[in-house]
Amino acid sequence: MESAVVARQHGPMDFRGQVFLAPLTKGGNLPFRRLCVQHGCTVTMGEMAYAYQVVRRSKSELALLRKHPEEQCFGAQIAASKPADAIAAGIAAAERGAVWVDLNCGCPIHDVVKRGMGATLLQRPAKLAELVAAMVKGIPVPVSVKIRLGWSEGEQNASEVARLCEEAGASALTVHGRTREQRYSRAADWDAIARIAAERSIPVIGNGDLLTWYETHERWRSSGVASVMLGRGVLIKPWLFREIAEKRAWEPTASERLAVWWDLAQKMKVHFRDDEKGKERAMRFLPWHLGFLCRYRPLSAPHWVEASRKHPLLQTRMPDDEVDLPVLERLLRDARPELHARLAELLWAAPDAATAEERALQLAAEMPPVAGEAGEVATAHG
Repeated sequence: MESAVVARQHGPMDFRGQVFLAPLTKGGNLPFRRLCVQHGCTVTMGEMAYAYQVVRRSKSELALLRKHPEEQCFGAQIAASKPADAIAAGIAAAERGAVWVDLNCGCPIHDVVKRGMGATLLQRPAKLAELVAAMVKGIPVPVSVKIRLGWSEGEQNASEVARLCEEAGASALTVHGRTREQRYSRAADWDAIARIAAERSIPVIGNGDLLTWYETHERWRSSGVASVMLGRGVLIKPWLFREIAEKRAWEPTASERLAVWWDLAQKMKVHFRDDEKGKERAMRFLPWHLGFLCRYRPLSAPHWVEASRKHPLLQTRMPDDEVDLPVLERLLRDARPELHARLAELLWAAPDAATAEERALQLAAEMPPVAGEAGEVATAHG
């Protein structure tokens, strides 16, 4: 009864015309989602939760279903192989405020695949259809499915999987334009995403390699998808949501970016608590986030717009060959993990953004910034 009340309170979920925050393992933590909301995100998703662990009442897994009051439209993603576990986890998510529940059928990581979940379900489309049908029947909020193009280059069955998901009652489908085997080694195939969007009557959400507002609008328009989903791009630029809404770039100075980083640290302090144990937990996340944030580059120049039409900028390596950059800018571009560990510590301790900047400049004197390629950083999501 409680679950039905929750569903009625939220009303129907609109999967069209939206810019979704992807369910990012590790990256989709609650403090980071709050940061995205602050910068224009209106539809958030939690990190993927193992359904069988939710059933066992695992505290760490149940925490992944938690939403913040600032998240007005929140979806929970689960990984499951058994209908009973999927239904129980979906009900638990709805009771905690999820407006819809997403089934992960694309996660490529070994721990998920070996348990018969994630991308494994792409190889078992009949079982996947049964799982989706059971979830639709047993969960009091809409059910969506997130897939990849297939298991491998030679096993691309996304069209069949998409059809079965729609026939099983899924309300929407997200397509990540790569196979499980490709991980992030190739550019996302938006032509394949467009084909699936044309074949289906339910909303199809396109996902893959979106880093700028102009790439996002171009892929959205040319593919005909109902909505788009952002993953690694917002880990680099949490303000990408605002850029897409306004159709113009925000190119923050080094001081402005450091203030955003400091804000994330403070949100972690609130979430994890301002004590030694809380700091220890936050330090599992904050330096990792800095590994993405350091990859930011201003990309509004015409030559970048033109380059993005040939190859996605998120997949483009960008060497630091600019001269006379301010020391703070060079520090924030430095990709060294040991530097990120030190930066995370000072961001946590600084009482305000101005103090954080003073201490960052002191750190730059102690650890002179090193230029180079930020390189490719992957995060696990389907």
